[in-house]
Amino acid sequence: MTATPTAAPDLDRNGLEVLDRGECMRLLATATLGRIGISSGALPVILPVNFRLVGDTIVFRTSSGTKLDAATRGAVVAFEVDAMDPMEHTGWSVMVTGMARQVTDTAELDAVRPDRVARWAPLGEDCIVAVSTDMVSGRRIL
Repeated sequence: MTATPTAAPDLDRNGLEVLDRGECMRLLATATLGRIGISSGALPVILPVNFRLVGDTIVFRTSSGTKLDAATRGAVVAFEVDAMDPMEHTGWSVMVTGMARQVTDTAELDAVRPDRVARWAPLGEDCIVAVSTDMVSGRRIL
């Protein structure tokens, strides 16, 4: 019985496996904590958020403030998720660039199910922000 050869993974210049969009989206769906990168007062800000992937859209809950301000401007944002095992020196990282917007449509809110999107902060208003997954890239340590 002959084994079917498997294609060698695509590696970047640093020897990290380059992940395709499908694998990136699969990994995004397994995570619940990410970091959103926004511009606030012309300066970059990176903030942690609990999130959920709904279809091809990243959604998170927030209150009035920096993240919601960026969303209501329809800003381009960066979103990063990773998982690492420092003892085994394994892990992966996925980066998304997309448009942020506040979700206000009742039908869309019903589909997102805000009660299934964990909050980062324990208190505050409940606003839902959606981030499109226009550009997705990822790397994995082999």
